[in-house]
Amino acid sequence: MGRRSAVKVASVLIPLPVPEAFDYEVPEGLTAVRGDQVTVPLGPRLIRGVVAEVFETTGSNRRLKAIDQVLSEHRLPERTLTFVEWAARWTLSPPGEMAATALKGLRAPRPRPERRVKRVEGRSPARPTATRTAVLEALGQRSMTGPDLARAANVSTGVVKGLVDEGVLTVIEIEAVAAFDAPDPDHAPAILNPDQAASATVIADAVAAGGFAPFLLDGVTGSGKTEAYLEAAARALRHNPTAQVLILLPEIALTQALIERITARFGAAPAEWHSGVTPPKRRQVWEAVVAGRCNIVVGARSALFLPYANLRLLVVDEEHDGSFKQEEGLVYHGRDLAVARGRIEGATVVLASATPSLETLWNARQGRYGWLKLAARHGAAVLPDIDLIDLRTCPPDPQTWLSAPLREAIGETFAKGEQSLLFLNRRGYAPVVLCRACGHRLTAPDTDSWLVEHRYTGRLVCHLTGFSMMKPKLCPSCGAEDSLVPVGPGVERVEEEVRRLFPEARTAIFSSDTVPDGASARALIQSMAEGEIDILVATQAAAKGHNFPRLTLVGVVDADLGLRGGDLRAAERTYQLLAQATGRAGRADKPGRALLQTWTPEHPVLMALAAGDRDAFVEAEMGEREAASLPPHGRLAAIILSSENAMAVEKVARDLAEAIPNAERVEVYGPADAPLALVRGRRRKRLLVRADRDVNLQAFLRAWLARVKVPASVRLTVDVDPYSFL
Repeated sequence: MGRRSAVKVASVLIPLPVPEAFDYEVPEGLTAVRGDQVTVPLGPRLIRGVVAEVFETTGSNRRLKAIDQVLSEHRLPERTLTFVEWAARWTLSPPGEMAATALKGLRAPRPRPERRVKRVEGRSPARPTATRTAVLEALGQRSMTGPDLARAANVSTGVVKGLVDEGVLTVIEIEAVAAFDAPDPDHAPAILNPDQAASATVIADAVAAGGFAPFLLDGVTGSGKTEAYLEAAARALRHNPTAQVLILLPEIALTQALIERITARFGAAPAEWHSGVTPPKRRQVWEAVVAGRCNIVVGARSALFLPYANLRLLVVDEEHDGSFKQEEGLVYHGRDLAVARGRIEGATVVLASATPSLETLWNARQGRYGWLKLAARHGAAVLPDIDLIDLRTCPPDPQTWLSAPLREAIGETFAKGEQSLLFLNRRGYAPVVLCRACGHRLTAPDTDSWLVEHRYTGRLVCHLTGFSMMKPKLCPSCGAEDSLVPVGPGVERVEEEVRRLFPEARTAIFSSDTVPDGASARALIQSMAEGEIDILVATQAAAKGHNFPRLTLVGVVDADLGLRGGDLRAAERTYQLLAQATGRAGRADKPGRALLQTWTPEHPVLMALAAGDRDAFVEAEMGEREAASLPPHGRLAAIILSSENAMAVEKVARDLAEAIPNAERVEVYGPADAPLALVRGRRRKRLLVRADRDVNLQAFLRAWLARVKVPASVRLTVDVDPYSFL
């Protein structure tokens, strides 16, 4: 029997929830290499995928299906594909779905070609008039859009149309090229203080040297971290004009302010990448990034998956922010993946924050990250004085939420023509609506989440599932009429109290309900910055990154809010949020102050805040984490099971509990009902894994999950390094 001839096989990543690539034969005459985009048959349809590997085999008993075609689309760069594969292994996600994230920009249609007019050689108008002559002179030998030409010649568009109809001008279509103006590193350099200049030099030198170099840029609020990393970016671009810089932000609302600063600094706007960007624009950015025609990208966490041609500097601004953790779909932490992307690209990574996460601080202390410190506020600004208001000795009046000291401070600030920010991290009017007659608490259908009253719309809203309904007249439990009352304050209720106390003041609310998109957020931020608002009542949306020069008072309505509940990171998150919120005050030449209302002024988080002693807080919190071997001294992973069938969830949870592999220095807690045990009609159970730092947690999880068959009716989600414990 003769030897079988070698067959070329391509392993293809396809966007399905499967743990590995699918093998396809590469037909004669077709060339496929790693990173190529291909279409392959899957059942009765063709599906797009990415080639992960090409190898030769001498054939097997099973006949492989063949690749349909290799697409002429851009090949996914080698390092991008390596990053996608690493991210899938780290998060235990399907690699094909991770690859699909990297190709997201290509799903959008190309922008429509631009219609322009140009002169037809040898043709002149039969009847030249002053307006027609003005059009032809303004156009010259160029091509322009009709409206632009009409504006340049100061005539109506009808004059341009008449020249087109007469055949003097012709319409041409220009493909929208995905190119961005090159940033000029010398356009408008900032004047840096010695700390900023030293940090910028260290970062720029690391970029120039090449290779992976991670840094923590640690500076108090208002210390000028942005100027420092933008100067480092300028030097990187001066050294290498093809370098690409990625700046990740936690909130879309912050992007506009940073884009304006980058445009002013470099004389050219950066590319934007977030959910607010239109699909055709996304495609333009994707194609410009892969072709190296785009130097600076500002974006949300998904910008990590763009196909960079030459990524040299990666900045994660507000690196401590929980918004970098994606909880839906593919579960990953943008900060952690940014560090990994930097390592794979051989790039410099800068994690910037006034209140760094304990994980990042620990890495800096261990010497894994360079530690750059900006000790002082930029310019004349100083940090605000922080005082605690003990609500046990001066409680607010019944059914009000602002104590006398806070009310007086707001009045004084308003009288001086300065601004106040009242911070409460709770949307809506009231967080709980209950029946006075029977005590029933209103929850969303099929969910354990309480309904929140929104007074302005008259609706009850579930912030977990998005369910909303008009407030009923009767209690759904006991039928009592007009017995449903709001309990506890939300931002709308606090703003109502402010309007009553200060009727002549201009007040506004900043929350994701009142400013649901980037445009409305920008408008409100601008109004505040220009002094058109006297008192702003806000959730955490306003506690990040904004600079309000006239703001001198921050009042925290309920400083205890984040300290309740069994959340590992509650104290850390509360400290960060309150430090960020109080840091909004006194950013120009006027000194600021912050007042925190609390029922527990002796809590270490609040005492550390009042003393301005971050180190004391970090020491106390690190000590507690170390004693319990919790992050950063240990590692965590959660397994979340959910299904509409409660029995099916119960069975899979039991099977998992019985199949736990023997492993040293690993503990598994649960299964237990999730704190929110019912969401959108699905029953939820959780298991929590704690392991020592040096344990290969992913290998343990893979071995464990391989032992259990999960039916299609049950969704199993793995969350490595969980941030939410609901």
